[in-house]
Amino acid sequence: MSDHMKRLAAPRTWPLKRKVAVWATKQSPGAHSVESSMPAAMVLRDLMNLCDTAKEAKRIIGNRELKVDGKAVKNPKAPIGMMDSVSVPAMGLNYRMLLTDKGKLTLVPITEEEAKWKLCRIEGKTKVAGGKIQLNLSGGRNVILDENKYKSGDTLKIDVLEQNVLDSYTLSDGASAMIINGSLAGKVETIADYVVVRGPTENIVRFKSGTETVKKNVFIIGSSKPEIKLPEASE
Repeated sequence: MSDHMKRLAAPRTWPLKRKVAVWATKQSPGAHSVESSMPAAMVLRDLMNLCDTAKEAKRIIGNRELKVDGKAVKNPKAPIGMMDSVSVPAMGLNYRMLLTDKGKLTLVPITEEEAKWKLCRIEGKTKVAGGKIQLNLSGGRNVILDENKYKSGDTLKIDVLEQNVLDSYTLSDGASAMIINGSLAGKVETIADYVVVRGPTENIVRFKSGTETVKKNVFIIGSSKPEIKLPEASE
């Protein structure tokens, strides 16, 4: 696998000018897919505009000034993806990585308190020793609980440092959801119906706007309204 990426071949979710340069930084393997994340050095330079070159971005990261989910980033190619909180404490800057309504990755300014938690979707569950349940979450996190009270597709509000569950939001009628894949990526909708399909095909989520998509494309962001600050609507 190549360690290089041309800008013209970069994912469409990356808000980059394609023809100002030939090459783009390619992120290291991590908890996020290439389409749903950007490398740390590029986030500093192209999204936060805190430096002009990749060399300067590497120096900032080398000084441990960039934090993701409360922890200092050490690798300039580390992927920063959906729902991650991004902070530069020395400058008092805090952001959350989200999608615009055009399906582009963007940083939304948040408070220092909001940067202490994030939303994680339950991707699957595993029974572990002692009869406990391990929840496999988006963003590469795992949480072990005594009770099996959450379902795949639900979203948990997680303390990024202590890993405690602060709240939960179920995939159900009336819930607020962000579409994270497909032609509607970035749109925020209200769920009208969740249809369980019998067979090998995926379950369907229908929205009050009249649109629908498969379950894997839906990320619950609140019970009746969004619990996170959303990007401003694009013109």
